[in-house]
Amino acid sequence: MSDMSGKYKQIIKDLEDNIKDEKELEFVKEKFADMSMLFMDMIERVTRLTDSKIQEIEQKQHDILNKINSVQSAVSGIESDIYEDEENYEFEIVCPYCNYEFAADIEDESKEEIICPECHNTIELDWNQEEEVSGCSGSCSHCHSECVAEEEEEYHLDDEENNVENEEEPNDEDM
Repeated sequence: MSDMSGKYKQIIKDLEDNIKDEKELEFVKEKFADMSMLFMDMIERVTRLTDSKIQEIEQKQHDILNKINSVQSAVSGIESDIYEDEENYEFEIVCPYCNYEFAADIEDESKEEIICPECHNTIELDWNQEEEVSGCSGSCSHCHSECVAEEEEEYHLDDEENNVENEEEPNDEDM
């Protein structure tokens, strides 16, 4: 601002040096002052308008931040609802030893065994991570219950035993 004031004073001095008629000098100074005031008014209006727009933008930004916080809060709530049991799994388990049914909270899939609360036997947990044996429907001696593969094995064993018995019978008749 002091630089502007110095320039203004220099312009007035130049006018005084170049205009010798007092009336003309006063007239030019007056018009120059009026023009300066017009420029100052315009600058003030632009400044007020700019300030007003900046305040509007700040208010809108504040409103947007409030909305973002509200949405973030809602998303966090939804996230906690969806993923609250992600670390703990609750399973209904039937003990293969005593047939006791119980619910078990299991922290993660790396847990491989659980103890039956009734008979206290260790139950091996199968997370189906290994490939199934061909012909196994998921329940055989490999998975601790009955299935098609096991029945076929027993059937073939029974056939072999019958064949052995049948071979012995003709020998008895020959005697």
